[in-house]
Amino acid sequence: MTIDLLIRDAEVFDGSGAPPRRADVAVDGDRITGIGSLRADARREIDAGGLALSPGFIDVHTHDDYAALVHPDMAFKVCGGVTTCIVGNCGLGAAPWPVAAFQARAFHPQHDLPEWDGYAGYLRQLDATPPSLNVGALIGHGTLRLGAMNNEARAPEPAEMERLRAGVREGLDAGAFGLSTGLIYDPGRHAKTDELIELTSELRGSGALYATHMRDEGTGLLESVREAIEIGERAGVPVQISHHKASGRDAWGLVHDSLGLIESAQARGVDVHADQYPYTAGSTVLAAVVTMLDAPDRKSGGRSENLVPADVVIATAAGHPEWEGRSIAELMPELGLDGPATCRHVLEHAPQTTVVMHSMDEADVQTVMRHPSTMIGSDGLPTPEGRPHPRLYGTFARVLGHYSRDLGLFPLEEAVWRMTGFAARKFGLSDRGAVREGAFADLVLFDPATVIDVGTFEEPNAYPAGIVHVWVNGVPVVSNGKHTHARPGRALRRTTALRDTTALRDTDAPRT
Repeated sequence: MTIDLLIRDAEVFDGSGAPPRRADVAVDGDRITGIGSLRADARREIDAGGLALSPGFIDVHTHDDYAALVHPDMAFKVCGGVTTCIVGNCGLGAAPWPVAAFQARAFHPQHDLPEWDGYAGYLRQLDATPPSLNVGALIGHGTLRLGAMNNEARAPEPAEMERLRAGVREGLDAGAFGLSTGLIYDPGRHAKTDELIELTSELRGSGALYATHMRDEGTGLLESVREAIEIGERAGVPVQISHHKASGRDAWGLVHDSLGLIESAQARGVDVHADQYPYTAGSTVLAAVVTMLDAPDRKSGGRSENLVPADVVIATAAGHPEWEGRSIAELMPELGLDGPATCRHVLEHAPQTTVVMHSMDEADVQTVMRHPSTMIGSDGLPTPEGRPHPRLYGTFARVLGHYSRDLGLFPLEEAVWRMTGFAARKFGLSDRGAVREGAFADLVLFDPATVIDVGTFEEPNAYPAGIVHVWVNGVPVVSNGKHTHARPGRALRRTTALRDTTALRDTDAPRT
């Protein structure tokens, strides 16, 4: 019998956190069919020569909902080893379509989207026009709320709440992996805790989770973590804290206490974890920064409490490329305006402007990263036409190269676990995130000695070094560092059987 692929003499990191072992790996069709010292006839054979072979990286926090359709090659992800994206984060989801199509303009102002009906229609669209990687979706609370009640700063009326609940149920029935909120953004910031508990309760028993961009990642961080845990605990649903960080100088160091809150919740049986991107700068739409500035009590977004104009850099500004790469502080004297007025001027002329915000402490980044509750997610805004945050391209290579190899924050097998097996278990991705017989052949062959992020904030659009080959569902999408333009990705759908809903505690993390 002739198989499709035989990878010989690889240093196999299987995604479990176990130390690597030298082995051959066989692939036939979309599955791994053998691991060990293998004898087989193969249509293609690759001599790994001791390179590292791992599961494809699972990016648990992305905004690639529409990029998967308008940039289906997804080169900024697959060339960095990502084989699965979780979309629909921060409350920004793919349904209802009229609202989703409006929100998509923030990332893809030059592109029109096909129309679909609900999450079932969105996933069918991906089936019909597959991207180069796999996509699993979260239900976006903010998008549902805009569709049900516009941007009203109040609790939903009973009929509106039923529309919200119906939207959650439709997404679950379609196969979404959970519900996400963006509680610093309109309209999510208007939702009270009880509303979120009621909606999240629709997920109970399904295996789906509650993922949240919390209300305040600055000086209100601890209160926000408590709210996130309360929502999951009272609803009986697992919790995923998005891009765990302390933003703004006055908040630096609070991550020690926020991690303590996670540990305490886990000790009483709450299934709560977090994700993180490996940089000291974040990125968002400029409109959200202005909303934070205008919030009367500043409790809608802690990142603005100590806003420094020099730390806010324009990433993309449609029609005004001369602003891209420049900080608000640089534009202020040119426009003759103060910081908030400069932000509003930019928005008036380029409403979909995105920014990079330098707001975190490197010691905090490392504290969160080495904690066993943390997996990896890029949170990259998919705007390759401008100057996006370099995390869009380099997140996973940076963890492997800079933090694991160069700084020794944790062994390479643990780095791989955080971006593969850990993520697959938390999100219920069946037969992914592992190098084992019977698993899907989502694989990355990389060089542990050279893998590293290459992009900078000045020149972000650069693929990482050291990613040699990438396979998605057994099909090569990157070969010798070059995109093959194959598009074998799939729309992934949750089923209740995919996830063991008992708490995934930190005691399950690898200990090396």
